[in-house]
Amino acid sequence: MTREEVFDYVDKKYQTKPEYLWRKYPTYAVLRHRDNNKWFAIAMNVSHSNIGLAGDAEEEILDVKLPPKEIEIMRTFDGFLPAYHMNKRNWITVRLNKVTSEQIAKLITASFELTAK
Repeated sequence: MTREEVFDYVDKKYQTKPEYLWRKYPTYAVLRHRDNNKWFAIAMNVSHSNIGLAGDAEEEILDVKLPPKEIEIMRTFDGFLPAYHMNKRNWITVRLNKVTSEQIAKLITASFELTAK
């Protein structure tokens, strides 16, 4: 799933559009609840070196919020890294090119539900 497909998915499912909050990082897009303004995901393009990988290639990632126990489990699988620029106990980085679209959709839903309160 590409970031554009993520944006289409959340628009259709939650009527949410990406918000670009930082001039310094014009590609970073926050996805948040319309009613409580809480973030449930953030899409970013980051250098491999910034997320603990070798090289300087850029990659599309998505940070989502999950329960800490789930994060521990997810981190054992390929495609998941410690959260980039978020609380690593409560958020996880998903490498969009390494995880199936179905799994990404489930993670977005879980994050949306977790942040709905």
